[in-house]
Amino acid sequence: MRLVQNSLHQEVAATLREQIFAGTYAPGSFLDELVLCERLQISRTPLREALKVLTAEGLLRHEPRRGCFISEVTEKDLDDIFPVIALLEGRCAYEAARNASDADLAALSTLHERLAGHANAGRINEYYDTNFAIHEAIIALADNRWLATAIADLRKILKLARAQQLHAPGRLAQSLSEHMAVFAALMARDSEGADAAMRTHLTRQREALRELARHQRTRVAS
Repeated sequence: MRLVQNSLHQEVAATLREQIFAGTYAPGSFLDELVLCERLQISRTPLREALKVLTAEGLLRHEPRRGCFISEVTEKDLDDIFPVIALLEGRCAYEAARNASDADLAALSTLHERLAGHANAGRINEYYDTNFAIHEAIIALADNRWLATAIADLRKILKLARAQQLHAPGRLAQSLSEHMAVFAALMARDSEGADAAMRTHLTRQREALRELARHQRTRVAS
């Protein structure tokens, strides 16, 4: 019975997580437990366990005697998160350069060819997907579950921000150039170079988001 209960609350957490990422709930909005129980056709016990999971992940904010609210990601949050994830993914690139086999590098080469094709054609959604696959491949090559877990947790918060940095002017070409620099270092088995190139890539993502936010504020004000 306990196994079934645990499975249920994890399933509920997964459902709510997907809905949060999809924008079903606005940042800062209140989650009504009675409404959710009725909508998901579950009791309060698995729902509350699921809400605890999402609160621990940073996707929800719990307020005593009030309940749970969708977390809001601020500019300060982004300023704080990006340097950390840059260090973590930089270390992944460092380890990947040491661990990658010829077959691994060949697979990465194929992914980078696909990435370049999407960039040249201006296919931003497809570029995002391939970009994600490349980052995941590098993290896997690092073979460090603690790094992978920490990065996955931070990515959830960044995903909550729904940040679309590739829409910043000139960012698509710049991002491709940065990826190619990381790949060149991996091909050369240059751990230090791969680390530095990946950290630069993540740092410039934050710069692009900041520029995009300024551009959007200017448009609203004009």
